[in-house]
Amino acid sequence: MNQNPTKHTKVLIIGSGPAGYTAAVYAARAMLNPVLVHGMEPGGQLTTTTDVENYPGFAEVIQGPWLMDQMKEQAKAVGTEMIEDHISSVNLKSKPFEATGESGQKYTADSIIISTGAQARWLNLKSEQEYRGFGVSACATCDGFFFKEKTVAVVGGGNAAVEEAMFLTKFASKVKLIHRRNELRAEKMLQKKLMENKKIEIIWDTVIEDVIGDKDPKNVTGIKIKNVKSNKIDELKVDGLFIAIGHDPATNLFKDQVNMDKEGYLITKPDSTETNIPGVFAAGDVKDKIFRQAVTAAGMGCMAALEAEKYLSH
Repeated sequence: MNQNPTKHTKVLIIGSGPAGYTAAVYAARAMLNPVLVHGMEPGGQLTTTTDVENYPGFAEVIQGPWLMDQMKEQAKAVGTEMIEDHISSVNLKSKPFEATGESGQKYTADSIIISTGAQARWLNLKSEQEYRGFGVSACATCDGFFFKEKTVAVVGGGNAAVEEAMFLTKFASKVKLIHRRNELRAEKMLQKKLMENKKIEIIWDTVIEDVIGDKDPKNVTGIKIKNVKSNKIDELKVDGLFIAIGHDPATNLFKDQVNMDKEGYLITKPDSTETNIPGVFAAGDVKDKIFRQAVTAAGMGCMAALEAEKYLSH
């Protein structure tokens, strides 16, 4: 066990990524000496994204891991203390707030910024993970651009899947939407738009069995699909596969303490990052299931730090 005494800070930032790092930059510049605790893989979802073309300020394509590295170094340079530890429990009823790391380290804080992010749900196929970033993606807004005049498949049946499929028709010549049931969960309005789109073909009652591709250069060439009613297996030629079966926010830690919606996203006040607990703020994908962009997460991180500063000054 860690023999360190309790570590106290005015601002404890839990989680990294664009939200956590930006919050750290602003909090550090406000002379609040923030402590940022990140897990084993700092940087969040962007560390699994290769080409980033939509982050403002870079005319050339940049790499997701590089961008996260730069943000981390910037936060450190202005005075953030970075700690690798996994926060395993929090007590937001006590004043100051308390958090405990798996290392055994105890942290106390006058304010907390939660930026633990979300993870895309995957199909959990070995081949899917192998081609992740090489034709398999969980973000059409990030990667759709790379499939101009190509054929792509989208798997899912909710709003996200329908929106991704529609978005991809801007680039792809053909989009195949694959759903395991015989009806979609998406809103009726969205479904109507989808059905009217000539570029989209829906493949019902079907699951994906495997992703097929070349090894050198590494890219997706097709998918193996199975009809759940007939058990018939087919191969589809596609250049890309988009997984749109939902995201899971990393919020288990805050259950029964911070208000969340039925999907587990933290709820904040309108035009604010403040949760139902004064002094506890949430930024990035942990509270945002609509935009989910690096730039919006960074913007919320800035808001959270400014709101924490204001809270602390009272």
